[in-house]
Amino acid sequence: MAKAPNGPLGALNGKLSNLVFYILNGQPVVRTIGDPGKPSRNQLANRQAMSVTMDMVRTISEFTNVSFELEVKGTVRNTHNLATSYIKKHAVKGEYPNLSVDYAKVILSNGTLPGANDLKIEKNEKGVLVSWDSRDRHNDIVMILLYHPLKKMATPIINACRRDAGSYFVDLHQELVEEPIEAYICFRAANGKAISDSQYIGNLNGEMESKEEREQKEKYASVKQRFDVVKADYLQQITDNRGNPVDSKAFRNLEREYEVLKKKLEHLPGKPGG
Repeated sequence: MAKAPNGPLGALNGKLSNLVFYILNGQPVVRTIGDPGKPSRNQLANRQAMSVTMDMVRTISEFTNVSFELEVKGTVRNTHNLATSYIKKHAVKGEYPNLSVDYAKVILSNGTLPGANDLKIEKNEKGVLVSWDSRDRHNDIVMILLYHPLKKMATPIINACRRDAGSYFVDLHQELVEEPIEAYICFRAANGKAISDSQYIGNLNGEMESKEEREQKEKYASVKQRFDVVKADYLQQITDNRGNPVDSKAFRNLEREYEVLKKKLEHLPGKPGG
Protein backbone atom coordinates (compact mmCIF):
# COMPACT_ATOMS: atom_id res chain seq x y z
CA MET A 1 0.00 0.00 0.00
CA ALA A 2 1.30 3.45 -0.92
CA LYS A 3 1.14 6.20 1.68
CA ALA A 4 0.99 9.97 1.27
CA PRO A 5 2.92 11.24 4.31
CA ASN A 6 2.91 14.79 2.95
CA GLY A 7 -0.80 14.99 2.23
CA PRO A 8 -2.87 14.27 -0.89
CA LEU A 9 -0.73 16.53 -3.07
CA GLY A 10 2.60 15.26 -1.75
CA ALA A 11 4.84 12.46 -2.97
CA LEU A 12 3.67 8.89 -2.42
CA ASN A 13 5.74 6.28 -0.62
CA GLY A 14 5.22 2.54 -1.06
CA LYS A 15 3.52 0.17 -3.49
CA LEU A 16 0.40 0.88 -5.53
CA SER A 17 -0.64 -1.88 -7.92
CA ASN A 18 2.46 -2.57 -10.06
CA LEU A 19 4.08 0.77 -9.18
CA VAL A 20 6.56 1.50 -6.40
CA PHE A 21 7.03 5.07 -5.16
CA TYR A 22 10.07 6.22 -3.19
CA ILE A 23 12.42 9.15 -2.63
CA LEU A 24 15.91 9.12 -4.19
CA ASN A 25 18.33 11.97 -3.53
CA GLY A 26 15.43 14.09 -2.35
CA GLN A 27 13.42 13.48 -5.53
CA PRO A 28 10.21 11.41 -5.88
CA VAL A 29 10.74 8.34 -8.07
CA VAL A 30 8.29 5.76 -9.41
CA ARG A 31 9.10 2.45 -11.09
CA THR A 32 7.15 -0.56 -12.25
CA ILE A 33 7.47 -4.06 -10.83
CA GLY A 34 6.32 -7.47 -11.97
CA ASP A 35 6.67 -9.35 -15.25
CA PRO A 36 6.97 -6.81 -18.09
CA GLY A 37 6.35 -9.45 -20.74
CA LYS A 38 8.54 -10.42 -23.67
CA PRO A 39 11.04 -7.64 -24.46
CA SER A 40 11.11 -6.01 -27.88
CA ARG A 41 14.25 -5.84 -29.99
CA ASN A 42 14.70 -2.19 -28.98
CA GLN A 43 14.44 -3.14 -25.32
CA LEU A 44 17.00 -5.90 -25.78
CA ALA A 45 19.31 -3.45 -27.55
CA ASN A 46 18.91 -0.97 -24.70
CA ARG A 47 19.73 -3.69 -22.17
CA GLN A 48 22.87 -4.69 -24.04
CA ALA A 49 23.93 -1.05 -24.37
CA MET A 50 23.55 -0.68 -20.62
CA SER A 51 25.45 -3.92 -20.01
CA VAL A 52 28.51 -2.95 -22.07
CA THR A 53 28.40 0.52 -20.51
CA MET A 54 28.34 -0.87 -16.98
CA ASP A 55 31.28 -3.17 -17.72
CA MET A 56 33.35 -0.01 -17.89
CA VAL A 57 31.51 2.27 -15.47
CA ARG A 58 31.69 -0.09 -12.51
CA THR A 59 35.49 -0.28 -12.76
CA ILE A 60 36.24 3.44 -13.11
CA SER A 61 34.17 4.85 -10.25
CA GLU A 62 37.23 5.83 -8.22
CA PHE A 63 38.22 8.11 -11.09
CA THR A 64 34.78 9.45 -12.03
CA ASN A 65 33.86 10.14 -8.40
CA VAL A 66 36.49 12.88 -8.61
CA SER A 67 36.33 13.85 -12.28
CA PHE A 68 32.55 14.43 -12.23
CA GLU A 69 32.38 15.81 -8.68
CA LEU A 70 32.11 19.43 -9.78
CA GLU A 71 29.56 18.72 -12.50
CA VAL A 72 27.08 17.04 -10.15
CA LYS A 73 27.52 19.56 -7.34
CA GLY A 74 24.23 21.31 -6.61
CA THR A 75 22.20 18.87 -8.73
CA VAL A 76 20.22 15.72 -7.93
CA ARG A 77 22.53 13.64 -10.12
CA ASN A 78 25.47 11.61 -8.89
CA THR A 79 28.82 10.78 -10.46
CA HIS A 80 27.86 7.18 -11.22
CA ASN A 81 24.74 8.21 -13.13
CA LEU A 82 26.63 10.88 -15.04
CA ALA A 83 29.38 8.49 -16.12
CA THR A 84 26.77 5.94 -17.19
CA SER A 85 24.80 8.52 -19.14
CA TYR A 86 27.80 9.93 -21.02
CA ILE A 87 29.21 6.55 -22.03
CA LYS A 88 25.87 5.01 -23.02
CA LYS A 89 24.81 8.09 -25.00
CA HIS A 90 28.07 9.01 -26.71
CA ALA A 91 30.34 5.97 -26.76
CA VAL A 92 28.31 2.86 -27.58
CA LYS A 93 28.77 1.66 -31.15
CA GLY A 94 27.47 -1.11 -33.39
CA GLU A 95 24.08 -2.73 -33.78
CA TYR A 96 22.33 -5.16 -31.46
CA PRO A 97 23.35 -7.84 -30.62
CA ASN A 98 26.94 -6.70 -31.30
CA LEU A 99 27.18 -3.48 -29.30
CA SER A 100 30.45 -2.36 -27.75
CA VAL A 101 32.15 0.73 -26.33
CA ASP A 102 33.97 3.12 -28.65
CA TYR A 103 36.74 4.02 -26.22
CA ALA A 104 37.87 7.08 -28.18
CA LYS A 105 34.47 8.70 -27.51
CA VAL A 106 34.30 8.06 -23.77
CA ILE A 107 33.77 11.24 -21.72
CA LEU A 108 35.21 11.22 -18.20
CA SER A 109 35.05 14.91 -17.30
CA ASN A 110 33.76 18.25 -18.53
CA GLY A 111 35.23 21.58 -17.52
CA THR A 112 36.76 24.91 -18.38
CA LEU A 113 40.45 24.29 -17.77
CA PRO A 114 42.60 23.85 -20.88
CA GLY A 115 43.58 20.36 -21.89
CA ALA A 116 46.99 19.44 -23.26
CA ASN A 117 48.59 18.94 -26.64
CA ASP A 118 51.07 16.34 -27.81
CA LEU A 119 49.59 13.53 -25.73
CA LYS A 120 51.60 10.31 -25.92
CA ILE A 121 51.68 6.90 -24.31
CA GLU A 122 54.58 4.44 -24.49
CA LYS A 123 55.23 1.14 -22.78
CA ASN A 124 58.10 -0.91 -21.46
CA GLU A 125 58.19 -4.15 -19.50
CA LYS A 126 57.38 -2.38 -16.22
CA GLY A 127 54.53 -0.10 -17.21
CA VAL A 128 53.52 2.82 -19.39
CA LEU A 129 54.76 6.39 -19.73
CA VAL A 130 52.15 9.08 -20.34
CA SER A 131 53.43 12.46 -21.54
CA TRP A 132 51.93 15.81 -22.54
CA ASP A 133 52.80 19.41 -23.42
CA SER A 134 53.31 21.12 -20.05
CA ARG A 135 53.41 24.79 -21.05
CA ASP A 136 50.08 25.89 -19.49
CA ARG A 137 48.93 26.21 -15.85
CA HIS A 138 51.91 24.56 -14.22
CA ASN A 139 50.38 23.62 -10.86
CA ASP A 140 47.25 21.83 -12.12
CA ILE A 141 46.88 18.25 -10.90
CA VAL A 142 47.10 15.49 -13.50
CA MET A 143 44.53 12.67 -13.42
CA ILE A 144 45.20 9.56 -15.52
CA LEU A 145 42.98 6.57 -16.18
CA LEU A 146 44.14 3.35 -17.81
CA TYR A 147 41.31 0.99 -18.70
CA HIS A 148 42.01 -2.70 -19.35
CA PRO A 149 39.11 -4.07 -21.48
CA LEU A 150 40.07 -7.75 -21.37
CA LYS A 151 40.27 -7.77 -17.59
CA LYS A 152 37.37 -5.31 -17.22
CA MET A 153 39.41 -3.39 -14.69
CA ALA A 154 41.02 0.03 -14.45
CA THR A 155 44.13 1.70 -13.10
CA PRO A 156 43.14 5.18 -11.88
CA ILE A 157 45.74 7.71 -10.79
CA ILE A 158 43.85 10.56 -9.17
CA ASN A 159 46.81 12.71 -8.14
CA ALA A 160 49.49 11.66 -10.58
CA CYS A 161 51.64 14.80 -10.54
CA ARG A 162 51.60 18.49 -11.43
CA ARG A 163 50.93 19.51 -15.00
CA ASP A 164 54.42 20.99 -15.37
CA ALA A 165 55.98 17.54 -14.82
CA GLY A 166 55.18 16.82 -18.45
CA SER A 167 55.06 13.05 -17.97
CA TYR A 168 54.12 10.32 -15.52
CA PHE A 169 55.13 6.66 -15.38
CA VAL A 170 52.47 4.15 -14.33
CA ASP A 171 53.79 0.89 -12.90
CA LEU A 172 51.84 -2.11 -14.20
CA HIS A 173 52.04 -5.86 -13.91
CA GLN A 174 53.66 -7.32 -17.03
CA GLU A 175 50.45 -9.14 -17.98
CA LEU A 176 48.57 -5.82 -18.13
CA VAL A 177 51.36 -4.18 -20.12
CA GLU A 178 50.88 -6.73 -22.92
CA GLU A 179 47.09 -6.48 -23.04
CA PRO A 180 44.98 -3.71 -24.65
CA ILE A 181 45.04 -0.43 -22.72
CA GLU A 182 42.74 2.55 -23.27
CA ALA A 183 44.26 5.70 -21.77
CA TYR A 184 42.67 8.98 -20.66
CA ILE A 185 43.83 12.17 -18.98
CA CYS A 186 42.33 15.31 -17.47
CA PHE A 187 43.62 18.22 -15.41
CA ARG A 188 42.22 19.50 -12.12
CA ALA A 189 42.95 22.86 -10.53
CA ALA A 190 45.14 22.71 -7.44
CA ASN A 191 42.30 24.17 -5.35
CA GLY A 192 39.86 21.57 -6.72
CA LYS A 193 37.47 24.23 -8.07
CA ALA A 194 37.89 23.56 -11.80
CA ILE A 195 38.66 20.71 -14.15
CA SER A 196 39.35 20.19 -17.86
CA ASP A 197 37.52 18.07 -20.39
CA SER A 198 38.89 14.55 -20.40
CA GLN A 199 41.08 13.59 -23.35
CA TYR A 200 41.58 10.20 -24.95
CA ILE A 201 45.32 9.56 -25.15
CA GLY A 202 45.01 6.43 -27.23
CA ASN A 203 45.21 2.67 -27.32
CA LEU A 204 48.15 0.38 -26.65
CA ASN A 205 48.42 -3.16 -28.04
CA GLY A 206 45.41 -2.88 -30.33
CA GLU A 207 42.10 -4.64 -29.78
CA MET A 208 42.35 -8.27 -28.72
CA GLU A 209 39.45 -10.67 -28.42
CA SER A 210 38.50 -11.75 -24.94
CA LYS A 211 37.71 -15.37 -24.15
CA GLU A 212 34.04 -14.40 -23.99
CA GLU A 213 34.17 -12.82 -27.45
CA ARG A 214 35.89 -15.88 -28.94
CA GLU A 215 33.26 -18.16 -27.42
CA GLN A 216 30.49 -15.95 -28.80
CA LYS A 217 31.95 -16.12 -32.30
CA GLU A 218 32.37 -19.88 -32.09
CA LYS A 219 28.78 -20.32 -30.94
CA TYR A 220 27.48 -18.02 -33.66
CA ALA A 221 29.45 -19.93 -36.31
CA SER A 222 28.09 -23.24 -35.04
CA VAL A 223 24.47 -22.07 -35.06
CA LYS A 224 24.94 -20.40 -38.47
CA GLN A 225 26.36 -23.60 -39.93
CA ARG A 226 23.34 -25.59 -38.77
CA PHE A 227 20.98 -22.86 -39.97
CA ASP A 228 22.50 -22.89 -43.47
CA VAL A 229 21.92 -26.65 -43.73
CA VAL A 230 18.34 -26.41 -42.46
CA LYS A 231 17.59 -23.40 -44.66
CA ALA A 232 18.84 -25.13 -47.80
CA ASP A 233 16.73 -28.23 -47.07
CA TYR A 234 13.68 -26.14 -46.14
CA LEU A 235 13.77 -23.99 -49.28
CA GLN A 236 14.50 -26.96 -51.53
CA GLN A 237 11.46 -28.85 -50.26
CA ILE A 238 9.26 -25.81 -50.91
CA THR A 239 10.72 -25.47 -54.41
CA ASP A 240 10.14 -29.16 -55.12
CA ASN A 241 6.53 -28.73 -53.99
CA ARG A 242 5.89 -25.92 -56.49
CA GLY A 243 6.51 -23.15 -53.98
CA ASN A 244 4.17 -24.51 -51.32
CA PRO A 245 4.88 -25.90 -47.85
CA VAL A 246 4.89 -29.69 -47.69
CA ASP A 247 2.00 -31.20 -45.76
CA SER A 248 3.95 -33.55 -43.52
CA LYS A 249 5.08 -33.77 -39.91
CA ALA A 250 8.73 -33.94 -40.97
CA PHE A 251 8.43 -30.71 -42.94
CA ARG A 252 6.65 -28.95 -40.08
CA ASN A 253 9.47 -29.96 -37.75
CA LEU A 254 11.99 -28.70 -40.30
CA GLU A 255 10.09 -25.42 -40.63
CA ARG A 256 9.98 -25.02 -36.86
CA GLU A 257 13.74 -25.55 -36.59
CA TYR A 258 14.31 -23.09 -39.43
CA GLU A 259 12.30 -20.37 -37.67
CA VAL A 260 13.93 -21.04 -34.28
CA LEU A 261 17.46 -20.88 -35.69
CA LYS A 262 16.67 -17.78 -37.75
CA LYS A 263 15.33 -15.99 -34.67
CA LYS A 264 18.27 -17.15 -32.58
CA LEU A 265 20.80 -15.70 -35.02
CA GLU A 266 19.06 -12.32 -34.82
CA HIS A 267 19.84 -12.09 -31.10
CA LEU A 268 23.11 -14.00 -30.92
CA PRO A 269 26.31 -11.94 -30.49
CA GLY A 270 29.46 -12.91 -32.33
CA LYS A 271 28.40 -12.23 -35.91
CA PRO A 272 31.48 -11.67 -38.11
CA GLY A 273 31.99 -7.97 -38.70
CA GLY A 274 29.46 -7.14 -35.97
